[in-house]
Amino acid sequence: MFGYVKPEKPYLYMKDDTLYNALYCGVCKSIGRSCTQSARLSLTYDIAFFSALVHNLCDEDVEITRQRCVTHWFKRRPMVKKGDRLTELSALVNVELAYYKIKDDILDGNGGKAKLVFFKRAHKKAIKKSPQISRIIEKNYQDLFLLEKGKCEILDMVCEPFSMMMQELGEYAVGDKITESSKRLFYFLGKWIYLIDALDDYEKDVKEGSYNPLYYCYGKKNTVKELFDTNGKEVSYVFSDVFASLKSAVQESKFYFNKDLIENVVFRGIPSVTLKILKKGTDKYERSV
Repeated sequence: MFGYVKPEKPYLYMKDDTLYNALYCGVCKSIGRSCTQSARLSLTYDIAFFSALVHNLCDEDVEITRQRCVTHWFKRRPMVKKGDRLTELSALVNVELAYYKIKDDILDGNGGKAKLVFFKRAHKKAIKKSPQISRIIEKNYQDLFLLEKGKCEILDMVCEPFSMMMQELGEYAVGDKITESSKRLFYFLGKWIYLIDALDDYEKDVKEGSYNPLYYCYGKKNTVKELFDTNGKEVSYVFSDVFASLKSAVQESKFYFNKDLIENVVFRGIPSVTLKILKKGTDKYERSV
């Protein structure tokens, strides 16, 4: 993924902080075991939330043990115990998302061929363990690339492949316990990730001539400040709609444990990250005046 999905730490209970870090470290070690040690560099906090979400929706609690790892050798840290099914699945999702994100960057003209070679072995191992995960991600990234290549100017249309990719990954992971509300949760999580990445990369994409959905859908403004000066209400509405959809999906979904962690990320973490990225994009112009 992209590293945007994070809890709001000051409002996170200690038990949930321990769980979140254990999930993160558990996925990291699982990537090393199932794919390659070097692929662990692709790990993001997004996948820790994905792991928390699918464990909760499946009613499969984790067993946490204190372990050492390469980066924390001297002190044991809480980690999900080896052999956890959904942790191993989350590790494969992380590797494949990283691989196809690099491919997408190359197609966009942003380089990354060396990185692709670096991840090729891990990608092959991930396919062997779960070809379905790779098929879901590859298909939706292909659909996304065609829309981006065509300079799509309809925001909901260009968001659709990434949104559907997250929904399909969620359905695959959760299996028979998936519900319409939890499908929506994965769908709008994907939509937010795609949109916040576009907002974060807006000026870099404009400068480099890369496709950015907010640029093409809102009149080709050169800076984030110009975008919000002219189309602030429309952009704010899009994000507000995603927040509201995520909130209702969480409220209507059945969680078996640690709902506090899910609510912290969705109700606090996601809006907080959005505001920080928006502020980063607009404040620099005010400071320069």
